Amino acid sequence: MQNSIKVVTIGGGSSYTPELMEGFIKRYKEFPVNEIWLVDIEEGKEKLEIVGSLAQRMWDASPYKVQIHLTLDRREALKNATFVTTQFRVGLLEARIKDERIPLLHGMLGQETNGAGGIFKAFRTIPVIKEIINDMRELCPDAWLINFTNPSGIITEAVIKHFGWKKCIGLCNVAEIAMMNEPGVIGLKRKDLRYQFAGLNHFHWHKVFDKRGNNITEKLIAHINEKNGGTPANIYRAEFPLELLYSMKLLPCGYHRYYYMEKEMLQHSIEEFKQGGTRAEQVKQVEKDLFELYKNEKLTSKPEQLQKRGGAYYSDAACECISAIHSDRGKVMVVSTTNNGSIPCLATDSIVEVSSIISAKGAEPIAWGEMRPQERGWLQMMKAMEECVIQAAITGDYGMALEAFTLNPLVQNGIEGKRVLDELFVAHEKYLPQFAEKIDELKKQGVGTTDPIVVDLMKNGH
Repeated sequence: MQNSIKVVTIGGGSSYTPELMEGFIKRYKEFPVNEIWLVDIEEGKEKLEIVGSLAQRMWDASPYKVQIHLTLDRREALKNATFVTTQFRVGLLEARIKDERIPLLHGMLGQETNGAGGIFKAFRTIPVIKEIINDMRELCPDAWLINFTNPSGIITEAVIKHFGWKKCIGLCNVAEIAMMNEPGVIGLKRKDLRYQFAGLNHFHWHKVFDKRGNNITEKLIAHINEKNGGTPANIYRAEFPLELLYSMKLLPCGYHRYYYMEKEMLQHSIEEFKQGGTRAEQVKQVEKDLFELYKNEKLTSKPEQLQKRGGAYYSDAACECISAIHSDRGKVMVVSTTNNGSIPCLATDSIVEVSSIISAKGAEPIAWGEMRPQERGWLQMMKAMEECVIQAAITGDYGMALEAFTLNPLVQNGIEGKRVLDELFVAHEKYLPQFAEKIDELKKQGVGTTDPIVVDLMKNGH
């Protein structure tokens, strides 16, 4: 490991960056970072400067002398980096608004990482992560890439399996939130329990044991529908049918609600949409309020209001993972990494989200064993869908994109599903150069949306 530790964060103007700084500050003795570079694009320059100033104030208020560097030049930042973290959103929140509004207008789920919206987020992101890997190969060939750009599992699979960057780990906050909240509902603390997770990003299950090795998963299933039952704050808490979970003997993640109770979750999303806009529009207001707070020159710590963002604890998990690699700590974490047989029903080189041992070697997945038929079926279908998404994003193959839509359980098949696919292609034209020929064809056919908010976004260059 290099003596000088340089961390580069791509998407440095994110509202999550203060949490990242807090994580590095509290772990400084085990991970003495020397320099931190925050990178963003021209459209994010103002936010980068605001959050960058707060980041520097946080370090200045600490006992440690660390300089924050701000730049719009990714290549300048990446030179000789030790760790690179990615937390960017191609098309900014305006793109997420389209991902959510267009499907909802057609009676389908509009959600950031699931269904049609999640697929298009991947279509926009995969070409950009490829460019980042190309730069890293030239400028910091020994660096670790810690990805928490969503959809995290799909992006991590593209990086490792398709672009060949093996020193990559994908992160998510969902497992972390479960492990923080669940112990309390049965009067215990996290240190009293042993967790094991397996599945895909935003599609995993877990089981829980006490210190004596007794499986106590069923005790936690009884509390899963409660307020503190482990579901992230940004997911509507439609009630899981407990009979199903007791039969499975597993705790599903919060995102399984979209699949197990599809109708209830869709109806809630549509009602929320009618009453006050999509989750993306709500988040845009939360971000606006956060950046007003960040401008306060007296602020030298992460504000509590950041917890309102659905991705809280992502950044802290990133710091923990980086520290575990640097210190060769053998820390058990839930990450996206190469399967290597940990889930036998999926290909060895698939990227899965599993409990893993994190050390200087990276992530070593802990074997889960055979999945029961229900979970096996879900996983194989969802992984096939993810593979189609990646192939379409890399090749610009419209037919493969349609196959991904057809496989996804949250997208209606047939004419309506294709209509949503086509409208999203036209709406995101700016960020989908690999599909340019097909998008031109769709525009000549008159494909577009009548939604005034999306039309206005497109008129303003988004």
